[in-house]
Amino acid sequence: MENWTLADVLAFATEAHKGQKRKYTGEDYIVHPISVSKLVKKHGGSEIQQAGALLHDVVEDTQYTLADINANFGSQVATLVKWLTDTSRPEDGNRKTRKEIDRNRLGSAPADVQMIKLADMIDNSTTIFTLDKNFAPVFKREMGELVAAMTKVEGSSLWKEAQKRITHV
Repeated sequence: MENWTLADVLAFATEAHKGQKRKYTGEDYIVHPISVSKLVKKHGGSEIQQAGALLHDVVEDTQYTLADINANFGSQVATLVKWLTDTSRPEDGNRKTRKEIDRNRLGSAPADVQMIKLADMIDNSTTIFTLDKNFAPVFKREMGELVAAMTKVEGSSLWKEAQKRITHV
């Protein structure tokens, strides 16, 4: 289906994440994808990128599949979500190994995907750096490694904002 609006995507994402809460704040989980989508828009992202941002955690965290996203929002949005869905699994090794697998994949992702991932990390850093001082150094290091891998958007306004987060927090 290619005749969708961002309101349709938001309704789907809201339903998909219904009942889920954010780890640190207890807010409805949909607050995070909305924030990511707004960041993408603020930095010039297309409606397709904004849709991908709203749906970026759906396949990873809900019962919905890429086929569901493709059927509802078309292959362009589904492709973004596929790139944004972690492929590493616990059986792949420890956290460092899994993050390396996902970082290598995202480093080869198209620029429009890298932009969404930067927005995702920026939004996550806001809560982690403020509310989890023990995990913050780990996340900061991981974020720095991932930002460095985002070579297709290096120098963009969103990339600069992510860099600022990891160097000034």
